[in-house]
Amino acid sequence: MTRPQSNAPLTEATAAVDAPEGGLSRKGLSAGSVGLIGAIVIGISCIAPAYTLTAALGPTVSAVGVQVPAIILVGFIPMLLVAFGYRELNKRMPDSGTSFTWATRAFGPWIGWMAGWGLVAATILVLSNLAGIAVDFLFLLISQLAGNPEIADIAANPFVNVVVCLLFMLGATLISYRDMKTTQKLQYWLVGFQVAVLLLFSIAALVEVANGNAFDATAIDLSWFNPFAVESFSSFAAGLSLSIFIFWGWDVTLTMNEETRGSEKTPGRAATITVVVIVVLYLLIAVSLIAYAGVGGGEFGLGNPDIQDNVFFHLAGPILGPLAVLVSIAVLTSSASSLQSTFVSPARTLLAMGHYGALPEQFARVSPRFFTPGYATIVSAVVASVFYAVMRFVSENVLWDTITALGMMICFYYGITAFAAVWFFRRVWFRSVRNFVFTLLSPLVGGVILGVLFFTTLIDSMDPEYGSGSHVFGLGLVFVLGMVVLLTGVAIMIWQAIRRPAFFRGEMLSRASAE
Repeated sequence: MTRPQSNAPLTEATAAVDAPEGGLSRKGLSAGSVGLIGAIVIGISCIAPAYTLTAALGPTVSAVGVQVPAIILVGFIPMLLVAFGYRELNKRMPDSGTSFTWATRAFGPWIGWMAGWGLVAATILVLSNLAGIAVDFLFLLISQLAGNPEIADIAANPFVNVVVCLLFMLGATLISYRDMKTTQKLQYWLVGFQVAVLLLFSIAALVEVANGNAFDATAIDLSWFNPFAVESFSSFAAGLSLSIFIFWGWDVTLTMNEETRGSEKTPGRAATITVVVIVVLYLLIAVSLIAYAGVGGGEFGLGNPDIQDNVFFHLAGPILGPLAVLVSIAVLTSSASSLQSTFVSPARTLLAMGHYGALPEQFARVSPRFFTPGYATIVSAVVASVFYAVMRFVSENVLWDTITALGMMICFYYGITAFAAVWFFRRVWFRSVRNFVFTLLSPLVGGVILGVLFFTTLIDSMDPEYGSGSHVFGLGLVFVLGMVVLLTGVAIMIWQAIRRPAFFRGEMLSRASAE
């Protein structure tokens, strides 16, 4: 079996990818195996709208009330601006290392290595969270089908929870290890079902409102879309942090760039379209559920803390009646499909880091049968599985606070990548209006917003009451965990610099700028 080759003509961008010295080079992945639609579907899958929004909608309502649509739009803005920067970088340097490679080319090996670490740490730790959520919803679904609520409590047993979680992780790893066409075929079905159920759920809620059957009918108002109506900056920042999280994952479309048809253009288009599709879907769901349930603390109100950890599950029955089970299946498939597609980013980033000598050469191994980063995929799965198993037995607070701390990691590596776009294109900013907008203004504004959010969250999380309320020596556990993740990256980077100095001297991947 020979490696598939792209039929696209050789361009300046693809030529750059094949440059052997001090630049970018291909890694043996299956070229041309992902199209535009496939990339968009995988991007939506990685964001996991059903799982993400059912967990984020309640807390966001608690922070900003009916201004949830406004916060969603505000959170969408930096994502779109950063996506423009990603798109421009990908056009010039299509490489599976994305944030790692681009930040290295713009700022040098040290900052580039930490950008790669931010992406890998965030995605690997989220893998464990997704597997854990899949376990919870599996038992919720079984309890619904059996009509026995006690079955849902089985997921609380740490032994059962961890075993089933590891089985989910194993299944996702086996699929991710195979070629990208297998991933695409699976995701078409899972994402299609998930989006169809969310649309049905939203439309049914609006129909119930129109028929006068809503729990707490709230008239839809344009003020819901006004971010200046949020009561305080703290509430605004808290809501925005949640909004940033619900959009995270679209950059998976870029990490597939060496496997995508038209690698210099298709991934960037896919990222932009993915973000736009998601914001429209989120706005529809948020508006319909606020109109149906209101933001109060009543039985089904979105402000009720007893239902905020799983809003869809509690509202599905009143809105869909006998079809409520579809919502549980959608959230289960959402977390399971995201678990599988999320493997794409860390595996390909680790592959690039190994390929360019920033990590041991084993990470540069590509499966000779499937042309996927097999070794990096397995390492990602093992690390995520061990982390979840240990944390699940140590403390659920530690586990979930770690996931909360990942919001900082998202802002960290997205922000670095946005600034890398600005700096890499510094010599061509004013050559055209397009260059000014997409290589300077958009990534700069997006990067600044994410940078402000990073430091705001960093400061706020020092409060012992932040997150679960756990603390270490008077510092909030979320802050401590965030610092542990970052400093662990620094320690590993220094160790690799001692072991593999060539990369850190710029011999494997040199600094450059657009001319």
